[in-house]
Amino acid sequence: MITIISGTNRPNSSTLKLAKYYQEQLKQRGVEAGILSLQDLPPSIISTDLYGKRSDEFKPIQDIVTATDKFIFIIPEYNGSFPGVLKVFMDACDFPGSFYNKKAGLVGLSSGKYGNIRGIDHFTGVCNYLHLHVHPLKIHITNVRQELDADGQLHQADTIKYTAEQIDKLVEY
Repeated sequence: MITIISGTNRPNSSTLKLAKYYQEQLKQRGVEAGILSLQDLPPSIISTDLYGKRSDEFKPIQDIVTATDKFIFIIPEYNGSFPGVLKVFMDACDFPGSFYNKKAGLVGLSSGKYGNIRGIDHFTGVCNYLHLHVHPLKIHITNVRQELDADGQLHQADTIKYTAEQIDKLVEY
């Protein structure tokens, strides 16, 4: 099972639009993938689901993570790194079973010109610690607001080319 993680809880985010784009591209290749948006995290996650505790609200999310073999993380740049809510999510999931020896693809995005390079590097370190094997082809989408059209589709030829290459390699991975 493949799960695409929309790595922010920000409403109406470009991150979720890009997650849906990846989901559609996988579907066109005959591969089903679900989306787990961090908008769906319980609002009380910090007090109810950290340090070995588990709430009824988080259990369905944990079940998705446990059943997933391969993740695609779509990660926006927040203050030169990845969103804190993504780290809280990772910390709330069961350890080590949630991510241990599973596979992941990483996609960084930003409204600026670096495509969250630093945040993807930071997140790779977290993945390495968790024994979550990261595919070496990482995509960095810059100026994301100009990359996505009104329908949430990528339209720049080079970005379409590189994301397609990554998606194909992640399917094989």
